[in-house]
Amino acid sequence: MKTVVLLYPTSCIYEIVILNYFLHFAGKEVLFVSPDGTPITAMEGYSINVSGKLTDIAPDEIELAIVPGGNIKAIDNPIVWNCLKDIKSRGGILAAICAGVDVLDHAGILDGVVSTHSSDLDVAVTDQVITSRANGYIDFAIEVAKKMNLFQDEADLQETIAFWKDYRRMQ
Repeated sequence: MKTVVLLYPTSCIYEIVILNYFLHFAGKEVLFVSPDGTPITAMEGYSINVSGKLTDIAPDEIELAIVPGGNIKAIDNPIVWNCLKDIKSRGGILAAICAGVDVLDHAGILDGVVSTHSSDLDVAVTDQVITSRANGYIDFAIEVAKKMNLFQDEADLQETIAFWKDYRRMQ
């Protein structure tokens, strides 16, 4: 199963860096995709090559789709909405942060779902949908990692929280 990160011009990479770190070191296959398969330049100025188009990957092969924030106009359209709905309908997890949450909302995915749009939470976790405000990027990464069973055990989870959230040095 694959994880896809939907990148587009002006994507906010900082919002998903920690999550990508967790996924990488857990051995997950992470593919960076864009709407048309072309490389993108992120909001921070990074040039990023992508593996291809979002629609080139079969939705039933996707266990997690990540939508970062940024100026979403390049991905806020029926093609992306339908792809995300298809991923969810096949059991995939959708994780969106900042303006990426707007894409899920515009797709109708947040109807009846507790999210950062329907609550005052910084990170909201439901069965298949995880949403976060931009400032919740550490909790977002931890909650997605928990949903993906990336932690070896409770001790691993607590060490991760201590390091990333509580800024404690690890020995």
